[in-house]
Amino acid sequence: MTKADLIDEVSRLAELTRKDSEVIVETIFDSVVRSLRAGDKIEIRGFGSFRTRQRKPRVGRNPKTGERVEVPAKKIPFFKPSKELKDLVNESAAAAPAATPVAPTSSVPPTA
Repeated sequence: MTKADLIDEVSRLAELTRKDSEVIVETIFDSVVRSLRAGDKIEIRGFGSFRTRQRKPRVGRNPKTGERVEVPAKKIPFFKPSKELKDLVNESAAAAPAATPVAPTSSVPPTA
């Protein structure tokens, strides 16, 4: 699902105009980004939580030249899904029948 698909879905389900739905989706995303920049944790019950993790500075290598490159410390966004979300995702996967391998019907053994 893309951002445009999400906007269309909000528009359809909430019976709003596409423009209003776009404002809602943009506002939510902007709020998440602002909170993460401020170092806050965002928790959406039943969905998951967003937080940042600090990466230490390190020495990397340029893959083309092999030259050493200093990689600075940085914060990265991290999403941890809730148990409910994990269960819902796995529930739908378990409902679909798993493909079972079919044995060959030929009575002639395969030759190497």
